[in-house]
Amino acid sequence: MSLADPVFPNDLTRRIVHVDMDAFFASVEQRDRPELRGRPIAVGHADCRGVVATASYEARPFGVRSAMPSTRAMQLCPQLIFVEGRMSRYKEVSAEIREIFSRYTDLVEPLSIDEAFLDVTDNKLGIEYGTEVARRIKADIRRELNLTASAGVSYNKFLAKIASDWRKPDGLFTVHPDRAQDFIDALPIEAFWGVGPATAKRFHEMGVTCGWELRRKSFTELTDRFGAVGALFYKFARGIDSRPVRPFRERKSVGCEETFSEDVRGYAELERRLAAIAADLARRMSRHDFRGRTLTLKIRFADFRTLTRSVTAPGSFGDERGIFAAAKKLLGAVEIPQGGVRLLGLSVSAREAPGAAFEATLF
Repeated sequence: MSLADPVFPNDLTRRIVHVDMDAFFASVEQRDRPELRGRPIAVGHADCRGVVATASYEARPFGVRSAMPSTRAMQLCPQLIFVEGRMSRYKEVSAEIREIFSRYTDLVEPLSIDEAFLDVTDNKLGIEYGTEVARRIKADIRRELNLTASAGVSYNKFLAKIASDWRKPDGLFTVHPDRAQDFIDALPIEAFWGVGPATAKRFHEMGVTCGWELRRKSFTELTDRFGAVGALFYKFARGIDSRPVRPFRERKSVGCEETFSEDVRGYAELERRLAAIAADLARRMSRHDFRGRTLTLKIRFADFRTLTRSVTAPGSFGDERGIFAAAKKLLGAVEIPQGGVRLLGLSVSAREAPGAAFEATLF
């Protein structure tokens, strides 16, 4: 640490809970269908082009994981039972979980259908300790919904989210302020928020493999190497995360994608499929009154390799014509392998206030 490093304030008085449902889709299916209880199941499509959405805990010792190709999952676990997903059902159960949250606090920030942050510093029941609030929420979910959740408790989001994964399934783990630094120092760098495989590799090249080694890096070194996110890494290494729990999260992107029944080869056919996806995306954006400056193309090849390509416009994307023109240009810059393409997707992000759509003629 350099003497020139900035000093950031750190509020240790908050009580933040992160609740994460255990194998949510699979657990709902096992609850609703008693014959599946205790058996290895995967929610998803069993065909050769399918992907595992969620695997039950009985399937995980075999190596079955989310986002794994179905064929690979069945190789690892021949007795695996595939169940078609029921998103409408999962949304119903998610709403029931949110109702339980609302008994304790109105400061609930959903991250997805099965996880959320709660600020219980000033909770409705006047409970002093965040750990006790988390314990009661877990008990309510088990008693009323016959499902299990894991919860992490600490004084900020960063630590609460890591803690919720510490003793899964059905776990409860608290990172107290007086023990937070030792906890962070021992964390592998891969456990830090925002550190994926590529970023982890860059950290390893710097000689950083854990929280303690990260804390030894100066603010300037981290921001020079990683830009604005380097400042977050600097703070996280010191247990600092001032982000509030935001009950109303603004939609940051709109997207859609299609997995093809057969691999698609050739640009002409891919462009035809892309046009349909662009039209679908434009309709979704219209429903959500959404415009954004960044368009991202997602391509998954036959061998499951996935890449993305993005363009940011000076104006905003909103109409089908502009989206397709930009998407077609992104697609044209991608070399399509002999095996072809199994999935195409488009999304728009970097939201802007409603304004003039970005004209395709600018490309």
